[in-house]
Amino acid sequence: MNKQNDDRIVELLKLSIRPADSELQRDLWPQMLRRLQQRSAAVPWFDWALLAALALWLCLAPGTIPVLLYHL
Repeated sequence: MNKQNDDRIVELLKLSIRPADSELQRDLWPQMLRRLQQRSAAVPWFDWALLAALALWLCLAPGTIPVLLYHL
């Protein structure tokens, strides 16, 4: 590429990307605390079913424990 194309690309990039503000418009910490408090620790039923199936599988076929650990 030549110098003229490079200068044109740099000019277009400067026009298309706005400068980042160095200061935030508002404090984000209270919003973050609200989001953390809203999170629920509920585990979906399907996760419990998978855990039960895994426990049953390991009890019925304990020889597969090394296979499971290998794949983890």
